[in-house]
Amino acid sequence: MSGFLDRAKEQAQSALNQGKQKVEEVQQHRVGGDLLKKLGAAYYAEKRGSGTPEATQQALNALEAHISAHGDGFLHG
Repeated sequence: MSGFLDRAKEQAQSALNQGKQKVEEVQQHRVGGDLLKKLGAAYYAEKRGSGTPEATQQALNALEAHISAHGDGFLHG
């Protein structure tokens, strides 16, 4: 009986870990999407004359840092 409980506990822990990983992935995709949106807004503002190249570069740097840390999967989904 304890073997069954041990297996059930392992399966539950595995499912919990997979769920946590998926939540983290979704959160990182959301952050990446927000950074990409900020870059687009900064670029648009710069081209319209109400933004600066520095603001665009800062947005690009933030996006590149996120990609370095978490990958670029959000760009493809």
